[in-house]
Amino acid sequence: MKQDKIRVAVFGYGNIGKAVEEAVSVTNDMTLAGIFHHQEMESLLAAQPDIVLLGVPSREVPQAAQQLLEKGLNTVDSFDIHTRIPEVHRCLNEAALAHKAVSILSAGWDPGSDSVVRALMQALMPQGITYTDFGPGRSMGHTVAAKHIEGVKDALSMTIPLGTGIHRRMVYVEIEKGCSYNDVRDAILKDDYFAHDETHVIEVDNVKALNNVAHGVHLSRNGVSGKTHNQRIEMTMSIDNPALTGQIMVAAARAAMRMAQRQQFGCYTMIELAPVDLLEGNKEEWIQRLV
Repeated sequence: MKQDKIRVAVFGYGNIGKAVEEAVSVTNDMTLAGIFHHQEMESLLAAQPDIVLLGVPSREVPQAAQQLLEKGLNTVDSFDIHTRIPEVHRCLNEAALAHKAVSILSAGWDPGSDSVVRALMQALMPQGITYTDFGPGRSMGHTVAAKHIEGVKDALSMTIPLGTGIHRRMVYVEIEKGCSYNDVRDAILKDDYFAHDETHVIEVDNVKALNNVAHGVHLSRNGVSGKTHNQRIEMTMSIDNPALTGQIMVAAARAAMRMAQRQQFGCYTMIELAPVDLLEGNKEEWIQRLV
């Protein structure tokens, strides 16, 4: 008997929400239950989706995800504030367990799929150092954070890799009429998204003329396998930032529904998922093809 398609709701319709919609449209096991904005929570609940994929800014994810989990809905998000992940994981895990739901936290490419690669590198070389070098490219999370600064009309945050996991942030801003560039610059530099990196804030006339969603990452680990030194693994990606994030969220939604069917309720990060659960189709066929 043919299994019903997974009904996916998109909550928030910026770059991520649009990318999720596109990724769902080319699957065979999912259908779109609707696209909903911040003020449309009741309409979302009325649509009775199997799972909700959150396209809201990261700082809004914990509250939105918890609210949905408390309604018994499964969720996937691309929360990208690395330092807050353990805290948010604990809170969403409590809500998911209490309401028999599954939440996949930080299902983007970093954190997300890069986290899985780092975990595999760690297993292959238990002793060693891993470096994650982003870019050059547009950071969605940093760009959204800059846009929310008072006095900013539009913004673009570019990440420039300096090597060994150190980055420079180039933040291009259009200033609202009557607002002070100095005040905007100071607020951006104090924001937690930017306070830990070398950051340059540059005023421009037209941010859209600079905009580009391309991004990338280079992961490398030098370490020891057993007692053998000088082992090295590298991975490099050049990507469209929203498109890859949306695709990963859709794959995570598939895994979440399979876990819900097995009653494995709770909140999970990408490193806690079985890779085969991310894939559309039959598990045995994937074992034959990939193993």
